[in-house]
Amino acid sequence: MRLFHVKHFDVIVIGGGHAGAEAAVAAARMGARTALISLRRDGIGVMSCNPAIGGLGKGHLVREIDAMDGIMGRAADRAAIQYRLLNRRKGPAVQGPRAQADRKLYRAAIQDLLDAEQNLTILEGEVVALKREGDRVTGVTLADSSDISAAAVVLTVGTFLNGVMHVGDKRQPGGRVGDRPSVLLAEQLAELGLARGRLKTGTPPRLDGKTINWSVLETQPGDDEPVVFSFLNRHPQVRQIACGITHTNEKTHEIVRNNLDRSAMYGGHIEGVGPRYCPSIEDKIVRFADKSSHQVFLEPEGLDDDTVYPNGISTSLPLDVQEAYVRSIVGLEDVRILQAGYAIEYDYFDPRSLDLSLQLKAMPGLFLAGQINGTTGYEEAAAQGLLAGINAAAMAQGGDPVTFSRVNSYIGVMVDDLTTRGVTEPYRMFTSRAEYRLTLRADNADQRLTPMAMALGCVRDARIDAFARKSDELAKAASMLRSYSFTPTELRKVGISLSQDGTKRTAQALMALPDVTLAQIVELLPQFEAFSSEIQQQTATDCLYAQYIERQKHEIESVKREETTSIPGDFRYAGLPGLSTELGAKLTRIRPANLAQAARIEGMTPAALTLILAHLRKARRAVAGQ
Repeated sequence: MRLFHVKHFDVIVIGGGHAGAEAAVAAARMGARTALISLRRDGIGVMSCNPAIGGLGKGHLVREIDAMDGIMGRAADRAAIQYRLLNRRKGPAVQGPRAQADRKLYRAAIQDLLDAEQNLTILEGEVVALKREGDRVTGVTLADSSDISAAAVVLTVGTFLNGVMHVGDKRQPGGRVGDRPSVLLAEQLAELGLARGRLKTGTPPRLDGKTINWSVLETQPGDDEPVVFSFLNRHPQVRQIACGITHTNEKTHEIVRNNLDRSAMYGGHIEGVGPRYCPSIEDKIVRFADKSSHQVFLEPEGLDDDTVYPNGISTSLPLDVQEAYVRSIVGLEDVRILQAGYAIEYDYFDPRSLDLSLQLKAMPGLFLAGQINGTTGYEEAAAQGLLAGINAAAMAQGGDPVTFSRVNSYIGVMVDDLTTRGVTEPYRMFTSRAEYRLTLRADNADQRLTPMAMALGCVRDARIDAFARKSDELAKAASMLRSYSFTPTELRKVGISLSQDGTKRTAQALMALPDVTLAQIVELLPQFEAFSSEIQQQTATDCLYAQYIERQKHEIESVKREETTSIPGDFRYAGLPGLSTELGAKLTRIRPANLAQAARIEGMTPAALTLILAHLRKARRAVAGQ
């Protein structure tokens, strides 16, 4: 039941996007009385850009959110109309689950999952100011002048802070199409004197699928054996569809080149920096001038929606130019544009002003999550929301901060990257960012993180039971593989050729060989087929990576030893003998929480780390001797 007259909560979450939804559910699940404040209740869970979840690196984040009992994976599975496992031909560690989603089903799923939280109240309104007592945040003020107090506030405003949308030389305030920006709150935040900047992102024009000539296009079906997101799910839940593929051509490129001066970005109307890895059609034509075509994925936005998202041609060109270049593409000659593509630029704050819990160092009680921290993408935002929500609840309840590590999660990699290095462009997760990606796989996210979530008390009984069953099955499968051995003669009968030295090898050792298939193991050991395909595959992957994982474990233990050497927040770097003035100033600004984080600061040297460690030990000895 929602009690809208309540004026005090443990946690307030501002914004109902992916970060806000995850933060609100996490805080409520932790037992905190939580309010989620959004401009429009029916806008909660809207997919503002691409109607898809997951991908390379991003899919790992979704699995990690789900392992912590978050909602993105469950919502994605309720709405997924096409599943594809990216990088399927490469090693399991870098494969990323992705799903095309039905926009309406996804939004409905998010809202249903929010409504199911007993400790969560949803309020419609505009937050225009943060309430403060000294440096500490104590609540918010709404546009109707009402005040709501809280022990902690999570700010997840996406692209709404001073958001401006651009189509050619036309610009209008907005956080996305149909929604006004957050200006008053942006003005107050600007007064805090925090380092900030402008970023931009863009969308393609939305097309009427009824006017596309699908018969001449290549079809892209989903996977025959879909890999779903949630560890609580096994199969697709709605009808599956295919997408279409087409390509730009020389005529397309000529139209864009001839109108670059009318693009908002190339015409000088945008100051924000855009994502390098997700370029607009204008960027592609300029930066990849040698290419005569670029692939365009035609992605339906829903099962009962004729709108199509042409992935690969985002733009800020005027509508008449958009119509011309889109209609130059095969299959789209007579297409009707339902909504013009546009670029949007917005304020973000330097994430180096945050600690590892995503709390603003200069303002206790205020947590920032999502694009306000310089990231892009639903998945990056949701993962930050999860962390911020957990920590806001922990603060409200008098608990210790909760942090993730680079060695246990992609969430930890992202937060460490943001708070240590900052951003120069919208940050996107890639598997290449993780040093320990062999152990940080999508398939084992629950084994890595669900025990942590259980210890925090933010896991429902259904997930605890499912986790226990899976852990038991994995243990039994591994035990079986260790218990059975085979001679070279037996192996040759199933097509495994090894040295005829008479040495028996366990099924576990065989699975570590790159050319041995799961089918061959099942032929040798038929009883292994009793396990589900999920258990079989994860066990096989564990065996394949076993020797590498053992090596990584030693590296991880070394990193953990460094991480246990924390650096006090008031540690004085300035004037430290032997430390350069430049590095001292950088350390003072960033304030690394530990030596492992300090080591990743640009310009850091082993000698400087040793110097800091020596002074930390000296300080500890001095305290111990008092």
